[in-house]
Amino acid sequence: MPTDGYDLRHHGDQEVGDGLVDLAVNVRTGTPPPWLKERIAASLDGLAAYPDGRAARDAVAVRHGRPAGEVLLTAGAAEAFVLLARALAPRRAVVVHPQFTEPEAALRDAGHAVERVVLSGSDGFRLDPALVPDDADLVVIGNPTNPTSVLHPAADIAALARPGRTLVVDEAFMDAVPGESESLAGRRDLPGLVVLRSLTKTWGLAGLRIGYVLADPARIGELARAQPLWAVSTPGLTAISACVEPAALAEAAEAAVRIAADRGHLAARLREFAGLEIAGDAPAGPFLLIRLPGADVVRERLRDLGFAVRRADTFPGLGPEWLRVAVRDRDTTDRFAEALGKALAG
Repeated sequence: MPTDGYDLRHHGDQEVGDGLVDLAVNVRTGTPPPWLKERIAASLDGLAAYPDGRAARDAVAVRHGRPAGEVLLTAGAAEAFVLLARALAPRRAVVVHPQFTEPEAALRDAGHAVERVVLSGSDGFRLDPALVPDDADLVVIGNPTNPTSVLHPAADIAALARPGRTLVVDEAFMDAVPGESESLAGRRDLPGLVVLRSLTKTWGLAGLRIGYVLADPARIGELARAQPLWAVSTPGLTAISACVEPAALAEAAEAAVRIAADRGHLAARLREFAGLEIAGDAPAGPFLLIRLPGADVVRERLRDLGFAVRRADTFPGLGPEWLRVAVRDRDTTDRFAEALGKALAG
């Protein structure tokens, strides 16, 4: 199936390697915290029994103020995209780019044709709802969007909802936004709304694969029928319950504030370099998208200097002049800025 030369299955973990400082993967450093490791380790005594997801599902429902029948637990947000591709039969599927490429890849793998609405860097990759075709019956968008770090106003995304359309909003990084100000996770009044959440980024659980879907009960039922039995392991279920408890939510909220401050420091250091552009008017994710001349060469030089950053030419709408850089602590950012100066100097 044509993808116009974009490698939709390239991900940041392919950029990292031994001895490299990881600025390519958007998982928060220093995670999972000790208390979460202990909870997960304690769950291993129950591995002889089949996983029972009821308690974790109920905990997620409480966290978002929804009935349990509007929650489906998944092996990360990536599994949710596969389930949507299996369960739905869209006549006109539209993916808003640049964004995480797994939704389009999953749809294409399931035999669906995919149209792209490509947002422009010239206006900060902002969403204009009018760009989405009126007759699209499946629309997928990220918020905040990977890799642009743009946080779209909730009202603009909500304007895309209508009867007969499935509106999928990937909120994998929303818990890294202080106050989750533009989230639609609590909205139950929008027709066809499906919200995806991941717990792997903030809590450092990419290897455990945990996430969930929020939607109306009928849609949840469709997706559940497409899902293999016991898709989420007992340790995964334990982690889900732990990560939506009030104390964990408070910890995540504090982390979001720190990430915002560290992102500001990273942006300030990057602005020291002439000719380097930061995408978006007000980046909101735990990463920044940058454009600079010769970015593909600079990326290789940075590797030689001990830093891995994410190439961005695998995202539809972007080219080889773009790179994505994860937000890290200030000391790491300062060392990266020094290395970037050397890489730019050749």
